[in-house]
Amino acid sequence: MPRILSVNVGRPRLQRVPKGRPTGIDKHPADVISVANPGPRRVVDGHGVSGVAADHVGDGRFHGGWDRAVYAYAREELDLWADVLGRELREGHFGENLTTSGIDVDAAEVGDRWHIGTAVLEVRWTRQPCATFGEWMGEPGWVKRFMEHGRTGALLSVVEPGDIRTGNRIEVEPSGSGITLPMVLRAKTGDVGLARRVIDAGVYTGHRRQQIVDVLERDH
Repeated sequence: MPRILSVNVGRPRLQRVPKGRPTGIDKHPADVISVANPGPRRVVDGHGVSGVAADHVGDGRFHGGWDRAVYAYAREELDLWADVLGRELREGHFGENLTTSGIDVDAAEVGDRWHIGTAVLEVRWTRQPCATFGEWMGEPGWVKRFMEHGRTGALLSVVEPGDIRTGNRIEVEPSGSGITLPMVLRAKTGDVGLARRVIDAGVYTGHRRQQIVDVLERDH
């Protein structure tokens, strides 16, 4: 049964790179989180705005905003990496707000809606790992390895605000878009064929669509 194994929030902590900025990647389990639409991506007091109350996110250019309001990652993927790296990886260790169980997060399609607790979330975008994640993990070539694995979790918007608790079921309302998150990741990082497919599916507008269009324009 798809469910929430853990809900997680992060407090600011200083990182060594880049430039000693505070980061919220060190997230820890809570009993319940409240989620709401944080509005457009923006920088407030030097950091982004999360869709999770009391959660800190770092650089607002790359974190937070309405279509990156909540980050979900599967416990099954954490277990895979724990085996590969030979170390324990607790819930929240990858900076996720929702650690899931029993659902293939990376098979989610853009536009799928997740009914969890009293909230409704929508699958919108995919994580692209940054230097902060690399520094936090402390593993050689981590960012490249994580990217090449191609299963980076789900960034979700908040359609209906509410509370999400550990143990809540995840009820999926499929979108039928046919565009999975690994497809989006490959499209935005240079796969021209997939970029065309994503554009043709009409799942993005505005700057997200332009990010994919840029891939096509660079190919000419």
